[in-house]
Amino acid sequence: MEIHPLNERLSVAPQIEVADIAILVAQGFRSIINNRPDDEDPGQPGNAELEAAAAQAGLGWRHIPVLSGQFTEAQVCSFAGALDELPGPVLAYCRSGTRCCALWALQAEDSVEAVLATTRAAGYDLSMLRPWLQRNRST
Repeated sequence: MEIHPLNERLSVAPQIEVADIAILVAQGFRSIINNRPDDEDPGQPGNAELEAAAAQAGLGWRHIPVLSGQFTEAQVCSFAGALDELPGPVLAYCRSGTRCCALWALQAEDSVEAVLATTRAAGYDLSMLRPWLQRNRST
């Protein structure tokens, strides 16, 4: 399991498995955000299965499904709300981690350059989001 920290509160990752829940608990995570729609890929674990495993382990959970490349402002707001409400540190995951990283970038209050530098350092090039980021904050 690859985990890419964005800051002290949030890390992003590709798809997790039920067996990863115990590892996440051992690493100190207290909540998980699933940004993946069910049945996006054949064989991926479903939200209900992972949420049940997380609940059994005492982790907070939020499901905010986002289709690849199709973000809405409501989803960005839901992601921001989840980050505010869930106990941290939080792990957000999707197929590759890119959607989670983009949701964080779109709700972050830092400058565009600071946000893009953070995502680059985590291994995600989100330069394609620059126009949307520039509309919503100062550079």
